[in-house]
Amino acid sequence: MPTKKRKILIITAAVLVVAIAISVVTILLLPTATATDYAKSENWAYFAVGDNKKADLFIVAPTVYLGKDNIYNMSLEDEKTKSNFLGALNMERGIYEEDLRMFAPYYRQASLDAYELTQNAEQYFNIAYNDVKAAFLHYMAAQNNGRPFVLAGFSQGAEMCLRLMEEFFGDSQYQDKLIAAYIIGWRVTQDDLNKYKHLKLAQGENDTGVIVTFNSEAVDVQSSMIVPEKTYAINPLNWKTDSTPADKSLNLGACFTDYSGGITKEVAHLTAAYIDPVRGTLKVPDISPDDYPPGLDIFEPGVYHLYDYQFFFRNLQQNVSTRVEGFLG
Repeated sequence: MPTKKRKILIITAAVLVVAIAISVVTILLLPTATATDYAKSENWAYFAVGDNKKADLFIVAPTVYLGKDNIYNMSLEDEKTKSNFLGALNMERGIYEEDLRMFAPYYRQASLDAYELTQNAEQYFNIAYNDVKAAFLHYMAAQNNGRPFVLAGFSQGAEMCLRLMEEFFGDSQYQDKLIAAYIIGWRVTQDDLNKYKHLKLAQGENDTGVIVTFNSEAVDVQSSMIVPEKTYAINPLNWKTDSTPADKSLNLGACFTDYSGGITKEVAHLTAAYIDPVRGTLKVPDISPDDYPPGLDIFEPGVYHLYDYQFFFRNLQQNVSTRVEGFLG
């Protein structure tokens, strides 16, 4: 064999060996595709928390796992991250716990740095979703018993809830029990509505079986990782879906909470809000990005993603009660 051809074959073989090695490493770093067993109590952050409630809450936690050594899904053996996971849920629980018995699964959520991957990110979010789906189906089969429920999530948790709605809520056995889905801190686009005709957006403060969604940002923000172009929203101050401004006098209280769920600071009438007619985001005009920084490098100043619940805490709390009472009544 000529020397030149021999060299080409050797180089080709070396490239194949490297490619195979990379594939093997990638597979080894991926968690098992098998969903987590939600018959085990240790796989729940909340399990039937709250007595004498007439309805339930299935809530999915936001991203707390930052990622480590190219491992893009949270391990359920990582007790430190699980503690943060529970803390993040506790920060939101005050909105729901007065009216609802609470269920929240631990799940192998995708890491924060998975959002910055330019390729192959989908596999990590699918692992997260497979866990959330398994937990939801276990709740429906073993605990729901025909009870109405609220679906809720923030950020990655909201994305997981939207995927649940897309896959399952065209079926009346799920949709007919749904009080509302609070899908906050994630986009709901026209493409979503076109593809999944059963999705219904909230049109007021007391309709049921609907999606309540918004993303908060400063007036001059034109794009963000969460909303690169356009989304839909309802204004949590006046419960309108158009760009009618809601004065800050309608803001019943911004509540800033800690990992125990305690309110560390409450400010009545913190800010007004209106829906951007172009972006569909919730514009927050009365505060400064310097006072409420984004907190994460993936967001630019003025993206108030981390404060979506906190800025409108009391209004959301009241609205959950309104929709639960409306559904039951």
